[in-house]
Amino acid sequence: MVDAVMTGLRSTGVDSSKLKRMSRLRSGDILFNWVTFAAALMVLVLLGGVIISLIHGSIPAFQTFGLGFLTTQSWNPVTEKFGALAPIYGTVVTSIIALVIAVPVGIGIAIFLTELCPPWLKRPIGVAIELLAGIPSIIYGIWGLFVFAPFFQTTIQPFLIGLFGDVPGLSSVFAGPPYGIGVMTAGIILAIMVLPFITSITRDVFDTVPPVLKEATYGLGCTTAEVVTKVVLPYSRVGVIGGIMLGLGRALGETMAVTFVIGNAHKISASILAPGTTISASIANEFTEAVGDLYTSSLIALGLILFVITFIVLAAARIMLARMNAKAGN
Repeated sequence: MVDAVMTGLRSTGVDSSKLKRMSRLRSGDILFNWVTFAAALMVLVLLGGVIISLIHGSIPAFQTFGLGFLTTQSWNPVTEKFGALAPIYGTVVTSIIALVIAVPVGIGIAIFLTELCPPWLKRPIGVAIELLAGIPSIIYGIWGLFVFAPFFQTTIQPFLIGLFGDVPGLSSVFAGPPYGIGVMTAGIILAIMVLPFITSITRDVFDTVPPVLKEATYGLGCTTAEVVTKVVLPYSRVGVIGGIMLGLGRALGETMAVTFVIGNAHKISASILAPGTTISASIANEFTEAVGDLYTSSLIALGLILFVITFIVLAAARIMLARMNAKAGN
């Protein structure tokens, strides 16, 4: 097609210098296409390599324990009895706690910044949020262990135990001695860590809402709450959910901060105040000490399980967005 165009231009008597310039542009465009294609292909190759490595490394563990590896909480390197149920439980529960806290707070901050905040206050709050996102995870872990956990142990945990101690159902969820560290402590630290990501992305997508839509809604006599719920959130729902999924991905894979404050106990407790563990924390704690192929394979199998959990979460988010768009007629 391009060669035919060049031939046609020559037949019309176009200047040779212009033809050379067009030829260079054509060569540059072809090179650009190949470079971008190679970059996209490299992502798929790297992802495929990671998947193959995880599957290959986890084969001995699944051959030895079968699907019971997913339903057993025993983790004993001495007897080489391994089960992934406790880390899976801790990963899911801490992530849920983090989202329950971070999502409403993050969306509330974004609404305040875009709809209610005085102009002179927007920049300081925005900078503070960005600084929170830039703090290394190990700093969160150290702060959580030496500052937040003792405070949590002496004030909040006794209050929760006393408040829900006589409530059927909730008494077991908030039971036990106040250790300070535990699943709930890890969930709160994760909430603080993912809050800047959810807030920043939500604020940015709120800013993309056309002002004319909000002005028209205000012109009809709607309140700020109605404008947010009827215009801003429906218009930007895809971006908001994307920010939440990004925060969830950070919570699922966080390692160092959780390792400091969760207690690293391979057991499942009904109480969220009790110590526990997560997949990433278990790998970080034990991989350097793993002796034997089965021990190492079990840790790699935990990594494969975390990969599958993340994939399921992202797939569920995609399906939910597709259904929301279908209902909206998009």
